[in-house]
Amino acid sequence: MRAARSECAVRSARKAGATDSGSRHPARYGQNDCAIVLGRKAWLFSDTPAGADASARLYSVIETAKASNREPYTYLRHVFTELPKAVTADDVEALLPWNTVLPATQRVAA
Repeated sequence: MRAARSECAVRSARKAGATDSGSRHPARYGQNDCAIVLGRKAWLFSDTPAGADASARLYSVIETAKASNREPYTYLRHVFTELPKAVTADDVEALLPWNTVLPATQRVAA
């Protein structure tokens, strides 16, 4: 765990002056590097490729919720209770983290 965090610190230091094509906001460039490194190391211990894929998908949903300023636990509880009620693709789309239809109580305090 400590080695992964050290690796994150080194990468962050290297990218401090890095630039890209400008498609991403500079303050967000590389912001999830540490989380990705820790996840990548944890996925090594998945029993099957399907299990690793499921873990990566759930991790992606959680990180998207964070990026959309949602509290991940509350967001996932909401999705897991409302998803069985979804009938159409629009119902499922209404549950996406960046959708503004979700209750304001699920926003992370600024």
